[in-house]
Amino acid sequence: MLAPTLLELRRGCLAVSVLHDVDLEPATLGVTLTGTPDVWVPWTECRRSLAGHDPESAAGRTRLAGWLLARRWCADAGPQTVELALRPVGLPVEHVLHPGLDWVRTRVLGDALELGLGAVGLDPDDPDRVVLVPTTALDALGLDPDRAWSDAREQLERLGALAADRVRHDAKGQLRPYGDCDAVTLLGSRSLRTALAAEAGGLGAAVVPMRRRGWTRLAMIDPAFGAAAAAATPAAERGFLRPLLVTADELTLVPAG
Repeated sequence: MLAPTLLELRRGCLAVSVLHDVDLEPATLGVTLTGTPDVWVPWTECRRSLAGHDPESAAGRTRLAGWLLARRWCADAGPQTVELALRPVGLPVEHVLHPGLDWVRTRVLGDALELGLGAVGLDPDDPDRVVLVPTTALDALGLDPDRAWSDAREQLERLGALAADRVRHDAKGQLRPYGDCDAVTLLGSRSLRTALAAEAGGLGAAVVPMRRRGWTRLAMIDPAFGAAAAAATPAAERGFLRPLLVTADELTLVPAG
């Protein structure tokens, strides 16, 4: 797809303003999110947030809205609050909410899962939701993304170890959220992947059709369940469309067909 024009970006931002109640003022070089404080977002940043999607498509508006709202909420909360609220977040590589390469802090081997930063408590309508945080929002607050990710990664490994113990004692090996990390995010933990692979003799498997639920003992579920559950799940809450192969270091989608 060709890069969106300035006119298309303006229309996309105005649509986000109406549909998501975002106060903004487009200008020649970017858009101002009006409030206290004002937040300046250049058009180049808006283009990055789209990750190649049309700003006037449903997917493009979803990405643009998520980015602009995160910039607004981070500015409202301030650096100390955001720093304490930062959490690891994992998303499938092609997920509709994926903010693009600038957001990614690490990719798990296998090209299925990427991890970045989010923050809890920012969304005034849903404070328990972990909001994806663009690196530009951290930069604007004077926070170091590398240090923030190091802390978040340590937290993920701790939660992954706890989740592994819970999965081990579940009859169907169900993977559920732990702390502020959903099932997809927990698979970014090497401690969890190591446990799943070890239990299966070195190569584990998982079906994670939604972000908040997965199954690791596939003999206990219908083979068609994963694809059907993924198709029935709203795109924003969807996990992986196909089963996963799991080793300590790698997470790979089973080939289609």
